[in-house]
Amino acid sequence: MLNNLLDIHLQIIFFEDRGFQGRCYECSSDNANLQPYFSRCNSIRVDSGCWMIYERPNYSGHQYYLRRGEYPDYQEWMGFNDSIRSCQIIPYTGSHRIRLYEREDYKGQMMELTDDCSCVQDRFHLNEIYSLNVLEGCWVLYEMPNYRGRQFLLRPGEYRRYLDWGAMNAKVGSLRRVIDVC
Repeated sequence: MLNNLLDIHLQIIFFEDRGFQGRCYECSSDNANLQPYFSRCNSIRVDSGCWMIYERPNYSGHQYYLRRGEYPDYQEWMGFNDSIRSCQIIPYTGSHRIRLYEREDYKGQMMELTDDCSCVQDRFHLNEIYSLNVLEGCWVLYEMPNYRGRQFLLRPGEYRRYLDWGAMNAKVGSLRRVIDVC
């Protein structure tokens, strides 16, 4: 019930032009198809909550993690272009725990994280992760170190192979917990 009350106040605002100009659309819930509301998206303001935005309808295509703040240009959220077609609220949880495995189906060496990891290679001497298990919280996986490159939202659950989280390969550069910052 408390989570539903918090969701009422979550808000993201999409602007067609850079610098928060042009036509805008305010959103306070998941939306599988933003196409009727704007033709392009060049800036975004996140007033509250954490969001995943997607370049295609139905939560597909490249995805981008946004926390509270201002993004005056699509390059600020590491976007490849001005196409944003769907968005989802990422639920907040107080604790985070994820297990990474060097082989598919939870085989090989296992590593556990409870905090952000800016470089998987430096920390675990691996740059490929073939399976993982999200035990608590939501995480964003990045293909490159220092939270760069393609992004993938990981919700609690089992990911027996990298295809399960939508990647085309097992390259994992960094991981970040989904936390709302004030």
